[in-house]
Amino acid sequence: MCRNIHQLHNFEPAATSDEVQAAALQYVRKVSGSTKPSKANQEAFDRAVAEIAHITQHLLEDLVTTAPPKNRDIEAAKARERAAKRYATAG
Repeated sequence: MCRNIHQLHNFEPAATSDEVQAAALQYVRKVSGSTKPSKANQEAFDRAVAEIAHITQHLLEDLVTTAPPKNRDIEAAKARERAAKRYATAG
């Protein structure tokens, strides 16, 4: 699951609320150990996702850097290349 949480800071264009929400969902899934909570836990699960997304958005807005923004297409190509090497079959 952790591989599904991607860096969101210092990209142009900035991370969308959907990306922040997806990262929060993955975090809560990982911490709770559940991809789909029971009905008894659904409210707590949803509240945690919303609160973490909210805090994450504030974090991204407050972070500063002197590094130039990264290009999403270039970073995605690098990730695909790493994945191809990681999952390449021998032989």
